[in-house]
Amino acid sequence: MRHFLTLKDLTSLELEQLITRAIELKRMHKAGEIYQPLKNKVLAMIFEKSSTRTRVSFESAMLQFGGGSIFLSPNDTQLGRGEPIEDSARVISSMVDVVMIRTFEHDKVVRFAEYSSAPVINALTDDYHPCQLLADMQTYVEHRGSIKGKTVVWVGDGNNMCHSYINAAERFGFNLNIATPVGYEPNAAIVAQAKANISLFTDVKSAAKDADMIVTDVWASMGQEEEQRKREVAFADFQVDSTVMALAHHDALFMHCLPAHRGEEVSAEVLDGQQSVVWDEAENRLHAQKALLEFLCASVSAPQ
Repeated sequence: MRHFLTLKDLTSLELEQLITRAIELKRMHKAGEIYQPLKNKVLAMIFEKSSTRTRVSFESAMLQFGGGSIFLSPNDTQLGRGEPIEDSARVISSMVDVVMIRTFEHDKVVRFAEYSSAPVINALTDDYHPCQLLADMQTYVEHRGSIKGKTVVWVGDGNNMCHSYINAAERFGFNLNIATPVGYEPNAAIVAQAKANISLFTDVKSAAKDADMIVTDVWASMGQEEEQRKREVAFADFQVDSTVMALAHHDALFMHCLPAHRGEEVSAEVLDGQQSVVWDEAENRLHAQKALLEFLCASVSAPQ
């Protein structure tokens, strides 16, 4: 049985095969083909953080695959409150086939997976957001082919998305430039452990030169709203606008995991422009996660 807590839970080959499969599943869906490999399977979706794309994509994935899902909000579970995570994991996983968790502390999904009898998917923690990276990699491959050897630029906060891009640089073999304000760098240990070509910058323009893709995220993530004004000052020079995109290759792509704040981390001109693939990127959450669900469920039934 396999879990998907970070991109490093899968090998480079497995991730590449997953992207290829996601593209194939997308083609099948667009062609109207009925494919239901998870008929009678159930996904438990535990949300301690709210979401739009994550919930819609996972619920749609299970429905299209012939299965079902159970939505559990913070009011619906005792996860980490009255009941120990270990006990919740034992009980919930005994009744469903896959568990998806979107929460704050990454340690919660790690502990849950340790005691779960079903595959566990990290749908976002404060440290990582691996499902989004599957969609991002699928989107790049669809538009430009292999990302191996390319240069990707992360602009903004050294947050969970940034950490997953560090993991992706190792697994998919691209160069990663990270441009953050001083004091908002990614976790130093995650950077140090990465077997990838990673460069840290404190200005956007130096990082963006000759890039093949530029990615950003909101300045204040969920749970950081009280820091909004402070961050607006710190990140004032870290907006991705047409000037920044002009420093990249002419065919560079722009990505954002959404929701986006036009006029803050990205200009409206860039977000809605020809280099932006954010809408394809958002849709691909569905197809990439279908490939992931298929893979994890197959790992449970695979012969030992």
